[in-house]
Amino acid sequence: MNSFPPLKLIAAALLGILSAGCVSSGALYKVFPVLNDGKYDSEFPYRNASPQLEQISNSIKLVNSIAFYTSYVFNRQSGIRGIEIGKTSLEKNAVEKIFYDRTASGTATIIYNRLGRVVLLTCAHIIAFPDTIVSYFVNSDGSLSPYIQSISIKSRQTNYVNDLPDNGELDILLMDKTRDVALLDRTFSVNKTVGLPVFSYPWGHSEELEWGDFVYIFGFPMNMKVVTKGIVSSPIKDKQTFLIDAAYNKGFSGGIVLAIRDGVPNFEFVGLVKSVPAEYNYTLRPMVKENDLEYNPMIPYKGDFFVDKEQIIRPGLTKVIGIEAVKEFILEHKQTLSSQGYIFEDLFSTPNSLRLELTH
Repeated sequence: MNSFPPLKLIAAALLGILSAGCVSSGALYKVFPVLNDGKYDSEFPYRNASPQLEQISNSIKLVNSIAFYTSYVFNRQSGIRGIEIGKTSLEKNAVEKIFYDRTASGTATIIYNRLGRVVLLTCAHIIAFPDTIVSYFVNSDGSLSPYIQSISIKSRQTNYVNDLPDNGELDILLMDKTRDVALLDRTFSVNKTVGLPVFSYPWGHSEELEWGDFVYIFGFPMNMKVVTKGIVSSPIKDKQTFLIDAAYNKGFSGGIVLAIRDGVPNFEFVGLVKSVPAEYNYTLRPMVKENDLEYNPMIPYKGDFFVDKEQIIRPGLTKVIGIEAVKEFILEHKQTLSSQGYIFEDLFSTPNSLRLELTH
């Protein structure tokens, strides 16, 4: 007896499969309709966004900052108090003079390029090194003594983006530590900045974000350019900050956050990555010298040690500076900027990106 099914049954089965495929296509069309509600999207983009993301990524830069300090160290018998700093010769009373530097890195975005003048937007905490750092002796009960142990004075600071012309050194054009926003600028030869990519998408409205809205984030974790995604939580209420669940690592600070209004390619700039929750652990570590062999943890350590302060990042929750705070920061300093040769006219009245004009 022939065990193969009749040809009609095979044909009917194939027809059923094809019919199911047609129904499935119709279901997908209903699940992913064309968006046209005028709001930011909470759906994962259902069409290719790679060309637009690549274009945007070209305007995203790794910014590095390094501050150089001279530190004067005193012994307790010097009896130098804070109020006496200006009256005392640091060189004369210091028992030791130390030179050191502090570094930071993050993300900056080119928002303007005209006539050789380049402006980048970033977070202030990346470049805001203090001019003076004072430490005090500690009393036996753990309280701070009024006597100064060391004074560190910043001698100079360098901010730079490696792939900009002339070593990419930048000046601080404007900075607001409270809002944590800063503008960096530099004037290069015009021929060196031709074609330098500028972020050209609209500046949006972070107060219009809602629970579950989808966002893209650019940054430089571990000094590598990365784009990632997130979902908005605790939408903005005070025009200052909101939360997203994007994965965060050091280097993302200053990175731009983009929402989508009515589908790709309608990206809008809605915020700057600010920070992530973190804790600090203090650990005793061996004082390893340059030529020492690797420390064997099975042998009791009897050498010198030091206290190491280590930051422990708690990923999964990232704070974002709302774009309204960035706009207010610039507009509040319009007069100052104008005196330096900048005129801001109808800054965000059009769907274009930042309009920044120079006086002639």
